[in-house]
Amino acid sequence: MRRATEQERLRLGETFESLCRIESPSFRERSCADWVLGELDGMGFGAEEDDAGTRVGSDAGNLLARLPGQRDESILLCAHLDTVPLAAAVEPVIVDGGWENANEGILGADNKAAVAVMLELARRLSAAPQPPEVGLELLFTICEEVALQGAKAFDRTLLDSRFGYVFDHASPIGEVVLASPTYYRVVAEVHGRAAHAGIRPEAGRSAIAVAARGVAAMTLGRLDEETTANVGTIAGGTNANVVPEYCRLECEARSLDSARAESVATTMVDQLQEAADAAECDLDITLEKMFDGYRSRAKEPQVALAERALEACGYRPTHIVTGGGSDANALQSAGFPCTNLANGTERNHEPGERVSVDALEGMLEVAIALFEEAPGVLAELPS
Repeated sequence: MRRATEQERLRLGETFESLCRIESPSFRERSCADWVLGELDGMGFGAEEDDAGTRVGSDAGNLLARLPGQRDESILLCAHLDTVPLAAAVEPVIVDGGWENANEGILGADNKAAVAVMLELARRLSAAPQPPEVGLELLFTICEEVALQGAKAFDRTLLDSRFGYVFDHASPIGEVVLASPTYYRVVAEVHGRAAHAGIRPEAGRSAIAVAARGVAAMTLGRLDEETTANVGTIAGGTNANVVPEYCRLECEARSLDSARAESVATTMVDQLQEAADAAECDLDITLEKMFDGYRSRAKEPQVALAERALEACGYRPTHIVTGGGSDANALQSAGFPCTNLANGTERNHEPGERVSVDALEGMLEVAIALFEEAPGVLAELPS
């Protein structure tokens, strides 16, 4: 394998640092999208931006760029531009061989490590004396952190590739995700009756008490090897001396078994409704499937190619299942084969988020190997 040069490794770090400094929480990806477009333009890539931003409420759309190959075949790499909300400005620093935020907040390695890798791979392929044997498609999505909204709004028919990859699982490089869950979201609004808590509490109907009884009836956490449930937020009331007339909850259920996910979410709805009925309160509730799960077979071509690439870089491929979602869920649901690969990042969505320099450079090596090993795998597929 033609390994990354020292210059490419240094530039990868510089690219990653620049990306992390750009604030791009979900729905506010414009600055990051413009920076990526500028980099692609400098390489001679003609990138297209779709109208997903208008449809999901973001200030930017998904970006798609192509580098044709010598053969009429290509593979896709996908990463998302957005991050979870920032609690502090991002000041990337290297500590003990790893990138961290000098401030108490996320780094943004989820998923800017993958964005940086994709840009450096594109730079290598576009600067080569001749086109790569297999073409490259790059998809940069928006609003991934809010239930994959950008990828779900993307028109999958625009892709020419046979299959693709996202580097979006915060675990050691070498892990290949074969299954990801179906995810349901439950939003409940309890409407009670306000009253003075010290003078006439009997006249009130506590929306918070209803929510508490409903939650207490739920089984939360890990329900089995494939299923989890959680109540993520609860808010209501106006003052300690007022019986609260309003309370809002956000809950979720996930499972690798789609029917099980639906069943758990429906049970949560029923438990909240029973608590509301018992207290003579009204309940407005929304149950929505946010994304579908998927299962890939170990012998599918994109999995086989990932294994070859990992082995070529000295990693031992390991098949895993995950409780998290990624753009792979949305692309798989649209009929496009896509595999999520571990990216070596640590503690994503947490103030202690980090990625080692070795892992960042290792991702680039794996991306390079994917394109060097791709012709052999694609040649084995029916045309």
